[in-house]
Order: sequence, then structure tokens, then C-alpha cells
Amino acid sequence: MRFATPLGWAASRWELGPRALRWSTTAALVVSVLIVLGGGVVRVTGSGLGCPTWPTCDAGSLTPIPALGYHAIIEFTNRTITGLLIVAVGWAIVAARLQRPRDRALTRLAWSMFWLVVVNAVAGGITVLVQLNPWVVAFHFVLAMALLATATLTWHRARRPGERDTVVAPRTRALAWTLVVATAALVVVGTIVSGAGPHSGDSSDVPRIGGSDTAVWTTVVWVHAAIATLVIALTVAAIVLLRGAARRRAITLLVVLLLQWAVGGVQALTGLPSVLVAIHLVGAALVWVGAIRVLLDADPRLFALRGPATRPAATTQPQAGPAR
Repeated sequence: MRFATPLGWAASRWELGPRALRWSTTAALVVSVLIVLGGGVVRVTGSGLGCPTWPTCDAGSLTPIPALGYHAIIEFTNRTITGLLIVAVGWAIVAARLQRPRDRALTRLAWSMFWLVVVNAVAGGITVLVQLNPWVVAFHFVLAMALLATATLTWHRARRPGERDTVVAPRTRALAWTLVVATAALVVVGTIVSGAGPHSGDSSDVPRIGGSDTAVWTTVVWVHAAIATLVIALTVAAIVLLRGAARRRAITLLVVLLLQWAVGGVQALTGLPSVLVAIHLVGAALVWVGAIRVLLDADPRLFALRGPATRPAATTQPQAGPAR
């Protein structure tokens, strides 16, 4: 005897339309970006240890107590955003499962978001327990980018499942993938820049990557700038090579990259002010989403449905015989 899961049981009785799916996946994507902003605010305000333990805020309280000050409120607010993200992702899972016909790939993507939220929440707790070790904090941010990638893929799948018969030139596919790989490298090196820089996430002295050797931070910054230049060059090449929606996505990505480059340059020249650092973190999230969207539009077959598209059955009409 086969037992249905709760969602399977619900799907056998109810159906949600494409509009609910679009709204839910959009909410998951927006909150995924919002949680990056929340983490940035925690970092630049020195509130990473505002709640000195995890999963509670204090040894005897789940929520902040007055003695912990405003840093605890900022850190606890960031933890609360995780709860909001779970709600948005849960909504996306339900909406995906209650679609007819069922799209298993979409449901799997939605569930992947959920598990990444769980893993990222645990990683965030570990960063507190290890007193903001910079390598663990960097890994926490990389996990947030992985969640953002999955949220982008789910959002895209909910709107355009792909065109199976699309012809994609090999050089187009290679360029789009190279852009995504280079952008991923840019994001990873950016986390090392933050881990070696002055914003440790706490008001006290937290060890940085490379210790007190500023040469390490300077070297990583230059490597980060070189990769950013490469990503900009690849985006310009994509604008020249691509057509249609993919080209429009590449143009949008270039605008975001140039703004991000400007913010990075200004913050380097002005001593890394907190506001610009937080903006730069959000910009990194938007660049990452933009690169993935260029890939998805450059090669629509990546999310093509298996088998022919579902179409209404044609009504068979009896053929008229020859006139007599």
C-alpha cells in the first residue's frame, strides 16, 4: 500500500494556479537578497556577537534582553529574517507541489531552497559559537549565495520552463558558462576580502584572514579587482554576441557591475564606510543573480521540460465522405 505525503495528499485535492507560484518564488528570491542585506548590516555595525550564543540569544533568553544593548536587537532581527525566509520558501514549496500538471524539477528546486536555508541557519549559529572566525563567516556568505542561486533557478523555472528545440551555438553556451564561473570566483574572493578587511562583525578585536599583515588584504583586493574587470569584459562580450532576452539581461548585468565597481572604488578610497560596505554586499548578490539569468536566457534548454509540452487534446472530427 502506498502512502501519500501531506503535500501529495493536498495536491490530490487542491490546485494552485501559476499566479500563486510566481508570487511565492518572487517572495523567496526577494527575501534571499534581503537576508544578505541583513547579514551586511550585522557585520558593519559590529553586531555579530550581539547575541553571544545560539540558538538562543542569551543563555537564559531566546530574545534579546536590555543588558545586551542594541547590537543584540540587530543580530536578533537578522535571525528573524531567516524565519521570514522559511515562510516564503515554504509557500514556494506548497505552490510548486500543487501545480497541475506536476513539475518534479520545480518541486525539487523549491525543496533545495529549504534545505539550504536550514544549512545556512546552522552555519550562522556556528559563526557565533566560534566567535566570528573569518573563514566560517566567509563560508556562511558562500552558502547564502548558493541559496540565492537556487532561488533564482526556481524563480526562472516558475515562469519559463525552457524551449527544448532551441538551437544554441557552442560559443554562446561557453561564454555564458564562463561568465557564471568568473562571477562565482568574484563572489568567493570577495568574501576573503571581507574576511581580511577591518569589518570583523564585532566591536571587539576579532582575528582577520592574514592576521595583522595588511599586505595580505591589499593583495586579495587587487585579485578581486582583476576578476571584476574580467567579469565586466565577459559581460561586454555577451552583449555583443547574444540576442533577444539574453542580450537585455547582459546589458542589465553590465549596469549593475559598473555601479558595483564604482561603489567598491569609492569605499576603498574613503576608508570602507559602513553604509557603502553594506551596499556592496547587496550589489554582489545582484551581480550573482544577474549572471545566472544571463546563462538561463542564453541557453533556454537548461530548463526545458522533458518530453513534449502538454497541449489540449485535439477533438477528432469524422471526415466527410466524397460528395455524391
